[in-house]
Parts: sequence; structure tokens; C-alpha cells
Amino acid sequence: MANTNLQFKTNYAVESKIEPFYKGGKVQISKDEKYIFCTCESRVNVLEISTGKIVHSVQHDDQEDITSFALSFDDEMLVTASRALLLKQWDWREAQCTRSWRAIHTVPVASMTFDSTSTLLATGGCDGTIKLWDVLKQYCTHNLKGSSGVVHLVQFHPDISKLQLFSSSLDCGIRLWDLRSSQCVCVLQSHYSAVTSLSFTPDGDTMVSSGRDKICTVWDLKTRKATRTVPVYETVEGVVLLPDDEDLSDIGVTSKNLHFITAGSKGVLRVWEASTARCVYAQTLNSTLAAVSEKEEEKDDDNDHCSLTYLLLLPASSRLATVTADHNIVLYQLPALTTQQQFVGYNDEVLDVKFLGKGDSHIVVATNSCQLKVFELLTNSCQILYGHTDTVLSLDVFKKGFVFASCAKDRSVRVWQMDSDSGRVHCVAHGSNHANAVGSITCSRMKASFVVSGSQDCTLKVWDLPADLSTTGGDLHHLTPRATEKAHDKDVNSVAVSPNDKLLASGSQDRTAKLWSLEAAGRVGMLGVFRGHRRGVWAVCFSPIDQVLATSSADGAAKLWGLQDFSCLKTFEGHDASVLKVIFVSRGTQLLTSGSDGLVKLWTIKTNECVKTLDAHQDKVWGLHGSRKDDKMVTGSADSNITLWMDVTEVELAEEQAKQEDQILKQQELSNLLHEKKYLKALGLAISLDQPRTVLTVIKAIRQVQDSHKLLEKTVLKLRVDQKESLLRYCAVWNTNARNCQDAQAVLQVLLTHLPPEELLQYQGARTHLEGLIPYTERHMQRIGNLLQASMFLNYMWQKMRVAGAPSSGGEKRDADDSDGEQDEDPNDAVKEDEDDEEVSASNKASTNTGSVENGASPQTDGNHHCESEQSSEEEDPEEVNVMKCLPVPTALKCQTFAS
Repeated sequence: MANTNLQFKTNYAVESKIEPFYKGGKVQISKDEKYIFCTCESRVNVLEISTGKIVHSVQHDDQEDITSFALSFDDEMLVTASRALLLKQWDWREAQCTRSWRAIHTVPVASMTFDSTSTLLATGGCDGTIKLWDVLKQYCTHNLKGSSGVVHLVQFHPDISKLQLFSSSLDCGIRLWDLRSSQCVCVLQSHYSAVTSLSFTPDGDTMVSSGRDKICTVWDLKTRKATRTVPVYETVEGVVLLPDDEDLSDIGVTSKNLHFITAGSKGVLRVWEASTARCVYAQTLNSTLAAVSEKEEEKDDDNDHCSLTYLLLLPASSRLATVTADHNIVLYQLPALTTQQQFVGYNDEVLDVKFLGKGDSHIVVATNSCQLKVFELLTNSCQILYGHTDTVLSLDVFKKGFVFASCAKDRSVRVWQMDSDSGRVHCVAHGSNHANAVGSITCSRMKASFVVSGSQDCTLKVWDLPADLSTTGGDLHHLTPRATEKAHDKDVNSVAVSPNDKLLASGSQDRTAKLWSLEAAGRVGMLGVFRGHRRGVWAVCFSPIDQVLATSSADGAAKLWGLQDFSCLKTFEGHDASVLKVIFVSRGTQLLTSGSDGLVKLWTIKTNECVKTLDAHQDKVWGLHGSRKDDKMVTGSADSNITLWMDVTEVELAEEQAKQEDQILKQQELSNLLHEKKYLKALGLAISLDQPRTVLTVIKAIRQVQDSHKLLEKTVLKLRVDQKESLLRYCAVWNTNARNCQDAQAVLQVLLTHLPPEELLQYQGARTHLEGLIPYTERHMQRIGNLLQASMFLNYMWQKMRVAGAPSSGGEKRDADDSDGEQDEDPNDAVKEDEDDEEVSASNKASTNTGSVENGASPQTDGNHHCESEQSSEEEDPEEVNVMKCLPVPTALKCQTFAS
């Protein structure tokens, strides 16, 4: 009874996507602080901060990578530079290139910036030159030479009236250029490594520079001397001077002295007092993040995943933006430096994805990293969870959706909990007992009581969870396995718990799946083995309603197995490569599978039919999960895309029903119009329905009325141009059928007679339609000509037969006599007498005729049949005389020869 009203799914549609939008390079924020501009290979993407969506994107036609870009101070112009040595100016809101020109640099442009008036653009090249461009008058104003190596930093003095430009290159000096004289007036020497950023006070008299030599320098621009060198003990990538008109006491700013904030390799923001070179505030990392940071720092400071590469100030909203080395953009709110928003620019390969939170408002994603990412679907804002120290491989969520488990290559499992109010996620339990990477994990279905993990060490472990998962003092619950079982001969790829928590299934690289009992005593007992796959089993899943198990394998097939006898019930083949995931939907009546071919397929179990194939990914689809309401699903792929799908079965069904109802109403309206003889409206309605057969019906109805030619002409000429285009297209189709060719030719006659050729040729596809009309029209004309000739011959024969059957004068007299008397006793005798009379009459005519047939042919006789010419007798019917004259000469000859 549960499935009587079940609606099978027929289709899913993409609702939203989380795509890579930043893969390293420059990041800039618009002055109105609404958009983030960032590079992604050959594109510059524009991310809307409020929604986290990519709203605009510009891309070079040559598909060359963009090496640098700059947004003007008025947010109107975007200029990009590519490896093809082209500069392009964009109307970025419309994604249209308004102008492009050669960069003149001999090698790609490494840096660029606008001045505060949005009229001058400075470009620093890898060839050591700097060029200035007037973007309004469109010419190069300066060519500054003297830098050594790549010019990786150019920046105008904030007071544009001074016409000064600062630059830095590989010699680690900061050059000051006077644009009036096009000369380098001085080189500020303090750093021993690359200078990464410059920041100016509002009056423009003081500047702070940062470098990878782990120092920041304070400069007096009036004297052009360094007034203070601040050691910060980390590679500094960004420095920002803090505003002195705000209360920043929460971050240690208690005086009016100059303070600046730095971002670098340690991944934390730190506030420094310039006059004392003292750090007055440093962000605190949670214990797990600190442990990861320290571990990475021990490995290689330059490859630290936590390091910050950019630091940007948003003065209007009192916020700071940082960019991390793993392509995350984080917004902090001053004065407390609390995390406000976080966007993930690049996810790398997505290994697993699951719905999370109340109403499936979030998703948790495992990528090719040790971090977990929790996305809020409404804003695409992301939380990054630190805890694992190696790549996270698998995830699973408990029934209520607020607690989930993860496992990783670091041989550990972790349990995480989401706060139902704030949405913040934190780790609550941790267990580490496997001897190798843990590749799969599953949660209990009834309540959050245990998790089961499968590892590359070929074992299964059952981990009991504490009744209360809340943590006090930040201490994590330590998990110990209650049962360990040597399960397979090779890696365990997947594990699943049955809906009643009594059974466990495992799938392995050894090409088998196994069924286990989860006994109350904590032991795990094997019940049976599912054999049949030709390659490793990638996923196992229990049906929510039946005693069956679904498996998917690298052999390209998914199978259903009975739990009673371990037999294969059904096999689903359709993927061209490995089937990586399988789940049940529609209350267990349908399956969803994802494969290495980038496809997701929807199957109906009863019919073994693939109902729909969904193609939205370019690489292996590792992650596949359905929502608790069964109205959505989410997929994650090795192409770094996460796709959210919506079940549109009911929507499409409603649309189809509405379309059918609309068609019925229009058909009824069309019938009414035809009945009322409103042919113009009927024809227009039929064309709007795009129903050539209905249009033909209207044309036939018009041609059946009196004076049809004028009515057809009047009706067709009143149609709109697009309707005439459709009518011409229909005529080309009708003309291919001999039954409808006359209607097509009638319409064509109207169009060709009253419309000039120039207008007809402007119709869409007119040449193609006319070319298709010609051969069929010639064929119809040939057929009608043959039919006309045949009809003339029949008319001729009928005339001759009528003359031959005419009674003689004697016969007429006898008939008259008979009419006065009694009828013949035998009707056949009368017929015989008539035939005898005809023979006598014919013989008499033959004996008295001395003329010749037309064209000189002599009369011939054959038995009792005789044919004579038009001139044979004056008594012949006058209609017969004109028959041969109506025929063409060749046809007349054929008719005469055949008759003779």
C-alpha cells in the first residue's frame, strides 16, 4: 500500500553548482565592496560577496592564461593582460571587450594598477620595463626602464597630484619614479627579499612595506628614509595600515600611534605598533589547526597550506579580506577580527559529499586535502574543518543530519557535530586504531550509537559512540573499537549498515561483497558472500524497504542481491566505465548510480530501464547522496565541481499536462473558427501551434468554398511575415506528397505572385525550401501531363465506341415498329439482332468508304473491329471530329495506331 501512490522519478535538473573560481593569482575587491575579482586560468571571475555566486566572467578569445588584471577606482573599467601580450579593456558587467591593444612589452605583463582618477594605467612587465597608458586617450605616455628582472609590484602614490609611481623588482629595492621627468628619483633599500606589498597613510607621507625577508619597514616619504624596521618572524605577503579613527581596542590598539596588520606564512593576522615594533595582537588558532600549522611549518614553510598570500582592506564596511595558499578567501570583521564569510576558490578533486543540517541546508565535502569543507547552500559560505592530518577519503551522516563521521589516510576516524542554531561545526570524537588508510565509513541508522569503518588493512572496525557527544573544555572523546574483523583479501572500499542496525555489508577490491551480522554482544559474524562482479566492488547500499542489497563495481555494472540466498536478482548495465556509487531513491523502487564516465544514471528497478542519464561532470563522480526528503541529490566529481540537483518530475508532469490542456483548448478554438468560417484567425492559430497538419486542414477548408482562390489569396496575404515563413516551410513538406501537392501549389502561387523575390529570399531558410520545392514540382507536372494524355485517349475511345454502337436507320425503324407491338420473347435475340445490324452497317460503311485516314494511313480491318478517320462520313458525331485535334500530335499518332 505504501507504493500505490508512488511517483517514479523521471528527471533531475541542475539547481546550483559550486565551481572553481580562483586558482591563484591576483585578487581585488571593488570600491563599493560588493564584488571580488579573481583570476582563474584564462578568465577573470566576479564573485558577488552577498551570495557567493559568480555573477560575471570575462575570458580572452585566445584562451591564453591571464597574467594580471586591474580594476579602475571607479569600478567601471577592467583591464586584463594575457600571455599573448594583449591588453584588453572590458565592460565587465556585460562581459564585452571594448578595446584591445598590444602591450608593447616583449614578455608577459606581471603586474598592473590604476591611479585614483582611473585615467592612468601602469603595467610592469617580466622584461623589467614599466609602461604607463592613458586609457581615455588610448596611447602610451611613459616607458620607464631601469628595473632588474620581473616588475612584480607597481603602485601609484595616493596623492595623484605628485605624479609618483612606486615599483619593485627582483633586486628587492623600491623604486620611486617621477612621472613628470620619467626618471627614477630614488631607490628605497631595506629589504633583502622580494617586496610583497605597500600601504600608505591617508596623508601620503608615510609608507609601510612588507617582504618575504620577514620584516616590515616604515618609510618617511618626505625624507625618503626608513624610520623603523619591524621584524615579524614570518614571510609577510600583505600589510595594511589600520585606520586611526576607529576603536580597535579589541585587537590591542590603545594609542594613536601608527599600527599595521600583517598576513603571512603562519596563517594568522597580527597587529603591530610601528613605533615600538611590538606585536600587540595575534589571532588564536584552535588546537587542531595549530597542530596542523606546526606540522606543516616543520615540513616546509613555503608550502604551508595555512599561509596567507593576500591581505586587503575594505574600509567602508570595516572588514579585512585574506587569501590563503589553498585558494580560500576569508572576510574578517573589525575590530574583533571575527570570521564573517569564507569562500573556497578551488576544491581540487571531490572525493565525497553529503547533505547536512536542518532541512539539508548544508553540505559537507571531502576534497583531496586533510580539511573538510561545510558549505551553506544559500550563500556558498564555507567553514573549513581542521583535524585530519592527511587526505579525507569518506563521509557519512547520521539520520538527524547534525552529526557526521569522517575517515582519512591518517588511519583515523572522527565524529563531528553541527550546532543547530549557529550552524558551526566542531569535532567531538576521535579514534585511531587502523594499520592503514581508512577508505570507507558508515553510521548507524536508528540513532547515533556507533560507526563502522573499512580500511586498506582489509579489516572492519565497529566504534561505539558515547551517549552524550557534547565536549567540555574542548576535550575530544576518544573512541576505541568494540570489534575488529578481518573481512576481505584486499582493500575495503565501502561499508553500509542496514536500516535496522542489525546487518552490515562490505564491498572490497577483491571483487566480492559480504554480509555481516552486528550482534548485540559486539561481535561481527559473517552471513554470506555476494559473488558475481568481475572487478572490484566500489559501493554497497541497503534498500530502505526490501531485503536486498545494491552493489556497484569497476566492471561497469550495478547489481541487486537477495539477502536470503545471496543470489543476484538484477543487473544494471549502461555505464561505460566503473560505477563508483549507488543509492536507492523513490522509496527503494529506483536507483541512482554514478560512474567514472562522469555520468549519473537513474534506473527503475522493476523494468531494469535507465530512465534518465544526467551529464554535468567531466570526470569521475566520486560523491553521490540523496536528501532526506528525496527531492534533491548532490554529486561531487574529480573535476572539482559540486552539483546540486532538483527532482523535476512533478514540475515536468504539470507542465506537460498544462501544455496538453492548452493544446486541447486551442484545438477547440480552431474548430470553432473553422465552423464560423473565420479562416484568417484559424490559419494564424494553427501556425502558432506549429502544427503543419492542422494548417493543411485549414487550407483545404478554404479551397472548398466558393471563389476559393480569392479567399485563399486574401487570407494568406494578411498573415504576418513570420507566419508566411512558417507557411513556406510547410509547403515544402506538403509538396513531397501527391495528395497535398495541389494545396501546396495553391499557397505557393499566392506567395510567388504577390511577394517580390527579394522579400521571399529574406525568409529564414527560403533558399533551402525553394530548392526542395523544384524537383517535386517537376515530378507533379510530369505526372499531371501523363494523366492528361491518358484522359484524352479515353475520351477518344469512348467517342469511337459510341459511334460504333449507334443503330442504323433500318434498325431505328424496326425499333419503332417494335415499340408499337409486343416485346421480344427472348431479350438475347434482340441483342443478337442489334449486333447483326451493327455488323451489316459497319460492312456497308466499309464498302462505300473511299477516303483515307488522317496523315495518310490506310484503314485496316481486324475481325469485326473497324476504325475510321475523322473524314470518313458526314453522319459522324461532330464531337468525335474534334477529339484528335485536341490531342498533341505524338499522342494522336499513338491513339490512331492503337485503334487501327
